[in-house]
Amino acid sequence: MWSSIKNLLGGGTPAPSFKELLQQGALIVDVRSPQEFKGGHIKGALNIPLDKLATSLSKIPKNKPVITCCASGMRSASAKGILKTKGYDVHNGGGWMSLNNKI
Repeated sequence: MWSSIKNLLGGGTPAPSFKELLQQGALIVDVRSPQEFKGGHIKGALNIPLDKLATSLSKIPKNKPVITCCASGMRSASAKGILKTKGYDVHNGGGWMSLNNKI
């Protein structure tokens, strides 16, 4: 019972760092618009705007962790929810500039 409570409250196994996820072959999916992406992005990130994500799942391999990012973290949180329901191992990286500083 205690382990269930610890997991609910975040006291379980710590999540891997974004660096560790990338070392495991994670794919960064930037869900901003193409115009935003052109203005700056993380090298190697895949740009799939949030409104196109559900119809672009074939571009995202299921055998790798996925890190979502956007401008502030709101759209990437939505993207995480969409991908999670489709069975992806997904982590919200938040804003792309902040994520870039963490990797």
